[in-house]
Amino acid sequence: MHPPPTPSPPFNLTDASVTVMGLGRFGGGVGVTRFLAEQAGCARVLVTDLSPESDLADSLAQLEPLIRRGIVETRLGGHNVSDFTTADLVVANPAVPTPWDNRFLRAALAAGIPLATEIGLLVPRLPSRTNTIAVTGSVGKSTTTAMIAHALRAVLGESAVALGGNIGGTLLNDLPRFTSDTRIVLELSSAMLFWLASADEHGLVRTLDADPAALAHPKWSPAVAVATNLAPNHADWHGTLDHYAASKRALLLAQLPGDTAILGDESVANWAALTRATVQGPHLPRFDRPMALPGEHNRRNAAVALAACAAAIGTDQRSTLAEAIAAFPGLVHRLQFVAEVRGVRYFNDSKSTTPESALRAVEAVAETLAVGARGVHLIAGGYDKKIALDPIAHLAPTLAGLYTIGQTGPALAAAALANGAHAEHVHDTGTLESAFALAVACAKPGEAVVLSPACASWDQFTNFEARGDLFVSLVRAAAGRDHPTGATA
Repeated sequence: MHPPPTPSPPFNLTDASVTVMGLGRFGGGVGVTRFLAEQAGCARVLVTDLSPESDLADSLAQLEPLIRRGIVETRLGGHNVSDFTTADLVVANPAVPTPWDNRFLRAALAAGIPLATEIGLLVPRLPSRTNTIAVTGSVGKSTTTAMIAHALRAVLGESAVALGGNIGGTLLNDLPRFTSDTRIVLELSSAMLFWLASADEHGLVRTLDADPAALAHPKWSPAVAVATNLAPNHADWHGTLDHYAASKRALLLAQLPGDTAILGDESVANWAALTRATVQGPHLPRFDRPMALPGEHNRRNAAVALAACAAAIGTDQRSTLAEAIAAFPGLVHRLQFVAEVRGVRYFNDSKSTTPESALRAVEAVAETLAVGARGVHLIAGGYDKKIALDPIAHLAPTLAGLYTIGQTGPALAAAALANGAHAEHVHDTGTLESAFALAVACAKPGEAVVLSPACASWDQFTNFEARGDLFVSLVRAAAGRDHPTGATA
């Protein structure tokens, strides 16, 4: 029998030289850089990004005091291998695809330099895994995560609950205010889970492997793990769908007896065999209260959220939790009702980056229309993540109109026509502005225009927020033309 491996010692960030790979525009790079600068005192923190300075102005402005004081250096518009081989630690942005093939990360590992990510630095520093709830899934994880935090805050108070992970920003800089009683709610993407599954107990990664089997022995799982569902996604990042699924499943693998795993539907039912936790689902009781959010899929999200909250704090407050979940108003860019203009309703679902999420958006909106899906004008398309958009093409003949945009637009429009959609109802418009203008011209009172792209935004936009913001501004401009005072229904 082999002795158990000796745990690696914690990494001492004080006086360390750290390279941060990827400043980005979402706040995570800024947050982790601030955290490192504080931990490392006057040691060197170098931020390097492939994007030029002009594309990172907002993020750089947030770091300007640290840059001015010489605590943080920047190298923008490209990477230098030496920055990765002479540091004490490299902190990688989890958005970097197929990181095991990235030459800069491989160079760091070859030089014996450990890797980490923002989430990898956070998790070992949380005050208690027993008070941590983590959510993953292909569809609905952001809404479910936000529902959980919203409901827990209604019971425990605003300051007793922290929300972080893939939903935006970082919790690293909030660590000093956390206590052992603070409830931590995390949304974890497949990329974040890959890095966590590859890390040691201190969040450090010393090998990167494209083999899904390499993710079978993670060191960390939360006390309450939530998997909403599983559908093909992010093949561009993971290389294979098997690797994507293995990264997601890793959330449950290190759970302990007494923990809880919430499984949202049949697509993750077989994950029950992977965990030592008590399993709830996939057949959870239907959430039957009137809800602020439309759609049967949001009832499923609500049922999952309620089960997770009850597992975290007990069932005594179940009624209050359910009341808070029912009142949850939703997230910006996630099936967000924007306005009604001349009898046409407009919904911003820019965060929809999978066919499954777009189908659910159409279904939810159709439930609110007298004519059902025949009243939905769908704007879809965008960056090509190498996942099949067939579900949208099959849906097209049932819609009032399909307006395709971006990189996947031409192929999506052609597939819709091949699946029987009438040519007068399918329009490859190229840009969101063109799609919106044509949808407005075609939509009738009692119908709806829905931006639910089923694709990422990176071909034409910085992020899905920018795409959604443009849609909202177009709707408000149209509403302003109808209502000079700015009022909208």
